[in-house]
Order: sequence, then structure tokens, then C-alpha cells
Amino acid sequence: MIDSTLCTPEDLKLIEGCKRGDRRSQRELYDKYASRMYSVCIRYMGDRESAKDVLQDGFITLFDKISLYKGEGSFEGWIRRIFANTALMQLRKKDVLKESEEIDPQRNIVLSQSNVVEQLESKELLNLITQMPAGYRAVFNMYIFEGMPHEEIAKVLGITVGASRSQLSRGRLWLQERVKNMGYRTNG
Repeated sequence: MIDSTLCTPEDLKLIEGCKRGDRRSQRELYDKYASRMYSVCIRYMGDRESAKDVLQDGFITLFDKISLYKGEGSFEGWIRRIFANTALMQLRKKDVLKESEEIDPQRNIVLSQSNVVEQLESKELLNLITQMPAGYRAVFNMYIFEGMPHEEIAKVLGITVGASRSQLSRGRLWLQERVKNMGYRTNG
């Protein structure tokens, strides 16, 4: 039985309908979550066409796997994980991390601890993230938005923990440089 505190009554009804293969329930679920999941897809993929493909594949997976939702954690969080994993599978197929390398532990990279990101509009930030090189973007999204530790990122992407840390550090530096170029002030 699904915990009703983790789902709205509307979601519970849609979940049950989708489990039965009801097309109307599937359409309603799609209409309710498509725009939010598209944001997840575009954050990972970086371009609209790839994001649309991942959105389509993600919903196919969602409807195929909805019977596995046990009510542990929020329903939207469960859905978000499906779309993030779908995007990551596409990125793995493209082998976006083949050039990743570990940062030499002796090399000291100082990252700005400014709150310049707070100065950005969310659309500006999303636009910058979608422009990141794919390897940086994948790790950045997993670490920052999904809250995954480097050990889990490394396992999912088939890279070392050091390479995950390296990609995140380089992604942050890349983002920091773009923010500076936009005329925002950073500390560092």
C-alpha cells in the first residue's frame, strides 16, 4: 500500500490508473509532470532536441515501471530519478566522460565561495548549465541537483571517484568563469 502522505490523492488515483494501463490516467500524469521533467532533461542533455528525446523515453520507462513505485519517498522524487537515469543512460551511450581525468591531489584549486549564483535569475543559471560540456554537466547535475555523493556518481557513470570530483570542480570553475563574463561579481 502506498503511503498517502507522500502522494496527493490525485497522484494516487493516477498511479492506480496507470498501473491498469488506463490511457487517460497516463495522459493526465504526463500533463501534470511533463514540464517539470523536461527541465530535468534539459539540465542533463543541454539541448532541446535531446531533452525531448529523453522526456519521451523517460515517460515510456515511467509507465513501464510505475508498478514498482512502493510509496517510499515522494512520488515526484521517484519520477525525477527515472528521468535523471534516462538522461544519464543517453549520456553514457554518447560516452561524454571518456575525456575525464582525475585532478592531481597535490594541485590546489581554489573555488570561489561567493553567493554569486543567488544573483542570477533561474533562467540564466539553467541556460549556463545547459551550455556546460556534457561531462561537467552530468556530474554537476547529479551532485548539485540530485544530491548524489561522488561514490554513487562514479558507480553510475563508470568512472573513478576522483574523476567525479574533477568533473564537478571543473564544472564549477567553468560556471564561475561564465558568471564573471556576464558581469556578476565573484569573490576570488
